[in-house]
Amino acid sequence: MKRTRFKFLLGSLLSWGALLGVLILWNDSRVGGVLDSYRGVTVYNNGLLFFRSHGRNYSKDGYYFGQKWQCVEFVKRFYYQAKNHRMPDVMGNAKNFFDESLPDGALNLRRGLAQYHNGSITKPRPDDLLVFTDTTYGHVGIVTRVGENSLEIIQQNILGQTRRQFSLVASNGHYFVTSPREPAGWLRQ
Repeated sequence: MKRTRFKFLLGSLLSWGALLGVLILWNDSRVGGVLDSYRGVTVYNNGLLFFRSHGRNYSKDGYYFGQKWQCVEFVKRFYYQAKNHRMPDVMGNAKNFFDESLPDGALNLRRGLAQYHNGSITKPRPDDLLVFTDTTYGHVGIVTRVGENSLEIIQQNILGQTRRQFSLVASNGHYFVTSPREPAGWLRQ
């Protein structure tokens, strides 16, 4: 009885180990693959392990974009390639892109961009950088489209879900980005 149970457990462990190995190989073969693009700037696949880094990424002239293929790397590369903008402070997690102490519409010196709080009198517009601070490292994406009641962002490092829709609510002359998640605000060149 004990020997049969041992063989079963050993067989199960080997099967799960083989499955995990195949999954890792499959995942690694997709890392760095092109998923999407916006204004000529490519979104790359970071694989299933969203926290994993695949090395540092720099421009040809040495400007640091960030860790491949994290969300921060994409937005910095987007602002550099599509908008010819270099952020003065190249370091930090996504949540560090938004400075809660600044008043609405003030210049965020670390990023060299104007900053608007969620609930601003300034409506988000395409190419704005949307910043989420509600998780350990936060998240950032680029606004691609703004309608009357919604907006869309493009993002990197969200398990292949490059585009996401958000509700946009106007109330008493203020604009709120809401469900499915609320950002701290947006940055603009």
